[in-house]
Amino acid sequence: MARFTLLFLLVSLLGLGGCANYLAPFETQEVRPRPESPHNEALRDLPPPAEKVVVAVYRFRDQTGQYKPSSVGSSFSTAVTQGATSILVRALDESGWFVPIEREGLSNLLNERQIIQTTRAQNATPDNPPPGLPPLLFAGVLIEGGIVGYDTNVMTGGLGARYLGMGASGQFRQDQVTVYLRAVSTQTGRVLKTVHTTKTILSQQLDASVFRYVDANKILEAEAGYTFNEPNVVAVTQAIEEAVIGLVLEGVRDNLWALADPGELARHTAFRAYDERVADAGSRDVFGRVVEPPRDRIALSLTGGVQRANSDYASPLVRPAVGLEVRYRLSPRLDLGAMITGGGLAADRAFERVHGGMDMLIRYTVLPNSSLTPFLTAGAGALLLYDSDVDPDESIIPTLGAGAGLEVRVTPQTGVSLALTHTYTLLDALDDAVQGRYNDNVWGLRTGVTFYFR
Repeated sequence: MARFTLLFLLVSLLGLGGCANYLAPFETQEVRPRPESPHNEALRDLPPPAEKVVVAVYRFRDQTGQYKPSSVGSSFSTAVTQGATSILVRALDESGWFVPIEREGLSNLLNERQIIQTTRAQNATPDNPPPGLPPLLFAGVLIEGGIVGYDTNVMTGGLGARYLGMGASGQFRQDQVTVYLRAVSTQTGRVLKTVHTTKTILSQQLDASVFRYVDANKILEAEAGYTFNEPNVVAVTQAIEEAVIGLVLEGVRDNLWALADPGELARHTAFRAYDERVADAGSRDVFGRVVEPPRDRIALSLTGGVQRANSDYASPLVRPAVGLEVRYRLSPRLDLGAMITGGGLAADRAFERVHGGMDMLIRYTVLPNSSLTPFLTAGAGALLLYDSDVDPDESIIPTLGAGAGLEVRVTPQTGVSLALTHTYTLLDALDDAVQGRYNDNVWGLRTGVTFYFR
């Protein structure tokens, strides 16, 4: 057992290492020149402009006002970087479409120009007058906006298991940062174009632990794990760079600025890649999950599975069951339908029955726009017993039913489901015996395929 425990710990450590490229940082890392975000390549791959646009950024700031959460008291560190102006100026420059000019430190620039002029005037002579400074560039376009949202714990979750003192678990948390960017004409004040982007920030934790008695007086205790937090500044950089890409490409389509080669509008990969990202974003909800189109109104389900009678006999047997279900969607979450069933019911050396059934049901779909959704059902109907030894007056048994399950949408018109069902009989006549306080009932496990029609 001790060898098994040590083997479990070793496998857990290797598993964590494989998932996270786990290396303990026993030494400080060397400085790295300009680590780029994953979006930087797409920013540099934009088609060349006919003429670069001179733009000014006075201040691109954090407009959320949020501080980092702290479990030990108040924190005065901001949740979002305060250097977004520097990130935006660099993104504008590296896009190849803009000539950013200094405006955030304009007072410093003017002071320095004044110092230059004063120094030159002091050293000037009548025969050598001081040369004048070239005029400052003026911007035709102002870039405004900011970081308008930083939402924490947008999605959290985890998974874990423990057995005989050995276990492993994982947790994750997803935050979200939102950036708005707009181009404003300095001559008219008109807002030429506004774009916005959203980037998720992932934090996750994995750990494994062992706590076991390996001998009467010996305890083995060990644990390993890692925590990964995506840097906020990298997420903000990606959001800003994507906003600059959108500003350039949408501005080209709106004739705000021109390409060096107009033919690039139809053939350059940057436009197609951007359209794909926009289409993908439009097909997802605020949590990043794919939003499925609404299911068609008519559904036809073929089900099969097993069932077991919970009757007055102590040894129930598992028997097969089939079903055909038709539903009509009244609303995105609520369906009304009918179901025909058939199957067997039995108890060891007590009874063996074959039955049919008819039920009217209501189904509630929890997540109608998700490809994976739980659902709940409730209904009422009757069972028809076909055995020759059944009392004709008790061959039809009224029932109430309920169920819960999951459905996976494979295609827009096809779904696969797995459900647990329970049927309660209103007459205690399923097994020709009357005992106890409760009537006979049936538990079932069914899987099925659903086809949707308009």
